[in-house]
Amino acid sequence: MLSWFRVLPSTLALTLRLGAHNVKYLTDDEIKAFIDDLDHNGDGMIDYSEVEQKLDSVHQELAPRALPHNLHHGTRGDDDLHTFLRTLVDSDKSRIPRDEFAERVKSWKIPSMKQDTETSKDQQDYLRKLGLVARFRSYWAVHGPEIAFIALVVSIQLAFGIWQLVKYLTGEHYTRAFGWGVVLAKTCAGALYPTFFFLILSMSRYFSTFLRRSYYISRFINWDMSQAFHIIISCVALTLATLHAIGHLSGSFNWGSREENEDAVAILLGADAVPRPYIAYVRSLPGFTGITALGLFYILALLSLPQVRKANYELFQLGHLLMYPIIGLLMAHGTSNLLQWPMFGYWLAFPTLLVLTERVIRFSVGFHRLNATIRVLDKETVVISGKIPSERIWQYQAGQYVFLQAPKISLFQWHPFTVSTCIGNEFQLHIKTDGNWTSKLRSLGDDSNPETATPIQIGINGPFGAPAQRFYDFSHSIVVGSGIGVTPFSGILVDLQEKEDRRSRNTEKINDTPDYRRVDFHWTVRSRNHLLWLSDLINRVSQSQQQHADAQDRHLEINIHTHVTQKRDKVTTHVYRWLLEMHRTPEQPTSPLTGLLNPTHFGRPDFVSILDSHYEEMKRYKAALVEKDHEQKDEELKVGVFFCGTPVVGEVLADRCRVLSARGREDGSKIEYYFMMEVFG
Repeated sequence: MLSWFRVLPSTLALTLRLGAHNVKYLTDDEIKAFIDDLDHNGDGMIDYSEVEQKLDSVHQELAPRALPHNLHHGTRGDDDLHTFLRTLVDSDKSRIPRDEFAERVKSWKIPSMKQDTETSKDQQDYLRKLGLVARFRSYWAVHGPEIAFIALVVSIQLAFGIWQLVKYLTGEHYTRAFGWGVVLAKTCAGALYPTFFFLILSMSRYFSTFLRRSYYISRFINWDMSQAFHIIISCVALTLATLHAIGHLSGSFNWGSREENEDAVAILLGADAVPRPYIAYVRSLPGFTGITALGLFYILALLSLPQVRKANYELFQLGHLLMYPIIGLLMAHGTSNLLQWPMFGYWLAFPTLLVLTERVIRFSVGFHRLNATIRVLDKETVVISGKIPSERIWQYQAGQYVFLQAPKISLFQWHPFTVSTCIGNEFQLHIKTDGNWTSKLRSLGDDSNPETATPIQIGINGPFGAPAQRFYDFSHSIVVGSGIGVTPFSGILVDLQEKEDRRSRNTEKINDTPDYRRVDFHWTVRSRNHLLWLSDLINRVSQSQQQHADAQDRHLEINIHTHVTQKRDKVTTHVYRWLLEMHRTPEQPTSPLTGLLNPTHFGRPDFVSILDSHYEEMKRYKAALVEKDHEQKDEELKVGVFFCGTPVVGEVLADRCRVLSARGREDGSKIEYYFMMEVFG
């Protein structure tokens, strides 16, 4: 009956191997505090019944209602749990001496609560100890592409703005006719040309998806920040447009309508242009189109405020339709060719054509409804499953996202969501229901039973993006992500595993995969509940990995590491949390806390040690390759490190990649680590 407990040491070792390099176990003070909490009467004896009761109490606290879709296994009985605890205690006595129990606790080798604090401090110390050049390199690896792209945009704005400023400031015939206003208006107009170009271009999903295929462009432009960039540059455009209007309405129109300036105006615009009163300037084609476009721009800006968007998303989206008459008015604005050759329309033509084409396609597919199902997984998450019909163009790559429409909620609202998994033309979307629209989407499902799949109709536009498209450039990859933002990579893991499964079954020849691929997947979450979002997908990969573990022609190795960073104030809860995570059997191999097959580490991962250990493993792998084929010695072994999370961790990873790449050049192993910052919104 107890034979399965023989697997306990290996399970524990595997648990502690999970990112817990240089493990520091419970200190004597922590063990004393743990035992003090159990030894209520202070008689130096630990009642086994109290140990059991505390275990049950912590289990109820940490896993109060374990839903079937979360755990993927049947409920464990209390008898199993108590038998597991009795084996850990290694005694049949009802009362155990305090010193003897302390030795048993030490043998459990549970990490110290202080380790998490020290790991966080070590990361800060690591960055502080870096030299100025190394620190700058690390900072640039995380923030550099964004800074460089913003610098490019600002440089182009300044270049065209300064060009117009110099032209109209040094041209006395302009200032004599229209005064200071023409200088201000035309300087802002020059900066507005590239501003509106990038503003409209930032709305194009197909364009960004196409350019993502280029590694170098993707390193320079952070496509995943396009929404934030769109908001910022829209504010800049509104400011410049307002100053442009002030320059004309308060300056040049007023100055040009004065009788004493008629001769200067006639030289610029012709004799038939004078006399011209102020209202004639306002009613002219440039005046009317400019004022109307600015007014519509302000309305659009007001309808785009976060308060409006949150209160009524449809009003927000309908307000954005104003961009089309605004663009039309702006194209007509300079066609009178009064002071210079009209160029604004040429700046607007290309991005407008892209966006207009996309909107027509989205509007069309909105009428092509797909049959799908929705399941309510928990109070935070729903999953939508569907199948793309064969007549639809569906060129999906793992990690991409789609725009989702739910006609029962709104015909006009389209929201972007990452495709969690897509096998063939069958896809799944895991959606966190933390907004108004997603809450309404949740109401379409059955809250009472997570196993119930409720039929719904949806519209799908896409796929787009793929922040992680560069993932396939590397046969060895390390993925570090946090929270729901790691969803694109979960889709990639499932996609890789599905291809490996098809290869192993010999049902399909896979030509786009290398002979061997290794992925180390590190997912950091605040609470173990967050692991439930994608537990079914991760377990699917883990099960397939276990099935192929002993295969001689294994082509894919995926190492899944999950980290829960939530701290526990009480050492008792901390200890029992680790014990519950270790409670696994051959019949029920998943964790009763996370529902995952892979072990979970509680605490912050030490990425310096993790990457150093990975480097040593890569050296052994490279040595094995060279032993088989000596020509491999001169080949570079590339490792891609993909990160989505807090900048401080990214800077540590970036510097470690630089250090390990330098080490690879020094020791002749030619192992190169390439750091890539990803942002998933």
